[in-house]
Amino acid sequence: MSHDHPNEMTDEERIAFLGAGGTGVLSLNTQRGPPHSVPVSYGYDSSTGAFYFRLAVAPDSRKGDLAGRPATFVTYGQADDRWQSVVVQGELEDTTEGSIAIETLEGLRGVDLQYVDIFGEPLRTVEFEFYRLTPDTVGARRESYTEA
Repeated sequence: MSHDHPNEMTDEERIAFLGAGGTGVLSLNTQRGPPHSVPVSYGYDSSTGAFYFRLAVAPDSRKGDLAGRPATFVTYGQADDRWQSVVVQGELEDTTEGSIAIETLEGLRGVDLQYVDIFGEPLRTVEFEFYRLTPDTVGARRESYTEA
């Protein structure tokens, strides 16, 4: 006889999976066509549920204006030979806005925002801005398994 386990992660499992940060894919809505999706590193503040991103910005960037932009973020990996993923949706918030600047400084203290070099130029020449995403929706799943 077998017993199926649900594939939804508990809050504790989700928090453990996200840790203080890692990598994933951030997708931004566009006016036309498919979303603009980019690999990013993230920081995660488990006390508030907020995600932090250090995003490259440039006048000619395909990302366009980021503040207030609807976004979906996905991170995934494996643990105990089973895949896991977290998908969150919300709006990006510019962390320099006065209303969230202090919260952001506090939140950034406890995250591990990795610096991943995916640019074809020295990092010192790339301009970055910090953004926060406080999810409106969170989905956390893991691969189901069956016990015999």
